[in-house]
Amino acid sequence: MQDVSLARIGGKGVFVREIEDALLKGAIDMAVHSMKDMPAELPEGLEIGATPEREDPRDVLIAKDRRKLEELPKGARLGTGSLRRGLQVKSLLPDIEIVPLRGNLDTRIRKIETENLDGVILAAAGLRRMGWVGRASQFIPVEVMLPAVGQGVLGIEIRMDDGAVKKAVASLQHFTTWLESGAERAFLKRLGGGCQLPIACYGKIENKILKLRGLIGSPDGRFIIRDEITGPPDEFASLGAMLADKILVQGGQAILNEIQKESI
Repeated sequence: MQDVSLARIGGKGVFVREIEDALLKGAIDMAVHSMKDMPAELPEGLEIGATPEREDPRDVLIAKDRRKLEELPKGARLGTGSLRRGLQVKSLLPDIEIVPLRGNLDTRIRKIETENLDGVILAAAGLRRMGWVGRASQFIPVEVMLPAVGQGVLGIEIRMDDGAVKKAVASLQHFTTWLESGAERAFLKRLGGGCQLPIACYGKIENKILKLRGLIGSPDGRFIIRDEITGPPDEFASLGAMLADKILVQGGQAILNEIQKESI
């Protein structure tokens, strides 16, 4: 269903629902997900048992003639299926045309030629895992384009009552990744976020301090609200919620209210 927006076919949960049903029924014992595909709330009885060490969290540009963002021509056509990426690109380069894009990695890259695009923006983690780093024109710094919640993180989902599997996956846990992505997901949960809104959040622990940066924008791209917070890593969940509250009082709540009004 690549001709239908993700929001209209069920949001992020559409990628994981069938797998989670199998997990709940006992047909499988664990599931491996991209954390950025995981809704803020998990089904009752399931939990994330481990998060291995995070891969590159950045976004990456693949462009004709290996151009960087700042080198794209006026009116360039840039492909992405992400409201978050589209919003941030438009805030940097207002004359860029965003072309909606879905499909797996090689399909999206191929559309540079088949759809006459000047480039596409993808998650760097996927490109690295496929061994296609050489195709990248630019790894976009997180200071320029804030990543999606959980971008670059794998989540191993298990049943809460399955002690044997919980013990088996424990050795895969990377505690820093757990804290950083946990803060991001707390931010998303407080916003009640899905893919109907451009939402971004990135946590990084340095010198025993967790720095969390967040962003929310209006679907039409006219408004963008950013803020950040720092604090002890072991307070990751409350820091995520506090950052969301800071953004809500700066205009984020009005954006959420507008979305809810439109969906009624």
